[in-house]
Amino acid sequence: MSTTVRPLEDRILVKPLDAETKTSSGLFLPESAKEKPMQGKVVAVGPGKLMDNGKRQEPLVRKGDTVVFGKYAGTEIEIKNVKHIIVRENELLGLIEG
Repeated sequence: MSTTVRPLEDRILVKPLDAETKTSSGLFLPESAKEKPMQGKVVAVGPGKLMDNGKRQEPLVRKGDTVVFGKYAGTEIEIKNVKHIIVRENELLGLIEG
């Protein structure tokens, strides 16, 4: 049985990028010193926020985009033993381009 999560409304499913294991000077970091990742790849996007006029506001991000989110944003879930977060589009801080 395959597991698929389809976000509802203006929610975005994001797979956080792995935390850095090495500092810029080449020192390896222990697990306890790693920062919680605040960047991730968009895995799935909901249909958009339902507006008062009955139309949907199309999401600004697409599947495959790399996004920045707040340290405590969203709800963590596990899909096939891989951590993901579900965030509302307005919890995203930015889109990494290039």
